[in-house]
Amino acid sequence: MTSPQNVVIIGGHGHIALRLARLLSPTHSVTSLIRDPSHAADIKETGAHPLLLSLEHNTSHDFTQLFQQKDVDVVVFSAGAGGKGGEERTKRVDYEGAVKIFDAIEAVHGDKKPRLILVSAIDIRHPDLVPPHYNEADKEVSDWLRDKIAAYMQWKYEADKDLVERTAFSWTILRPGTLTHEAGRGTACIGRTHITENISRDDVATVLALLVDRPDAAGLALDLVGGDDPIEQTLDAAIKLGETDWLG
Repeated sequence: MTSPQNVVIIGGHGHIALRLARLLSPTHSVTSLIRDPSHAADIKETGAHPLLLSLEHNTSHDFTQLFQQKDVDVVVFSAGAGGKGGEERTKRVDYEGAVKIFDAIEAVHGDKKPRLILVSAIDIRHPDLVPPHYNEADKEVSDWLRDKIAAYMQWKYEADKDLVERTAFSWTILRPGTLTHEAGRGTACIGRTHITENISRDDVATVLALLVDRPDAAGLALDLVGGDDPIEQTLDAAIKLGETDWLG
């Protein structure tokens, strides 16, 4: 039985964030941050508490105050520009917005700082460092990603690179593959894996919900794609193995 925690979801109206809030709300206190007041009803429907706070327009200090006032245990960063607004907005949300949250957590007074779970993406790495386990199919997927969504890959990389150097708070990076709206299977492949299989948003939310209760995943970047192993078991195995998938 897990103990109740205070959780804040950044990017609370996203597809994964809404699914995550539904999973967490029965056992945890969940605050989902939104920038559009019309989204509040959707947040309430999940059982979470909506709060208007903009990643783009509010300051790092505003987020620090929130984390302190609510005595937040875990922050889930699930925000992203989603291809809207071009490279400038991708940089502003996926990189600068993420760094704003990193800084906000660091600025929380005292030793008890929120733990961060950052939703990144598969194959986010230094472009010259190719994982040795990649096969030709993996390399084709990687080349396609870097061609079609180059700005996204760049700014996600810059955010992740910033985070892995931080030591003032605990963090975990989840790196899902191509996302689908299909119903979750409850199975996946997590850790050092091939990157050709898609993963449903349902299953990503399930992994995030489990990570909320896994402080022992601190310092790990975990790849997540479709697979045949039960999610809880394969996540547990990846955490116990302790191998990060980050290549900086």
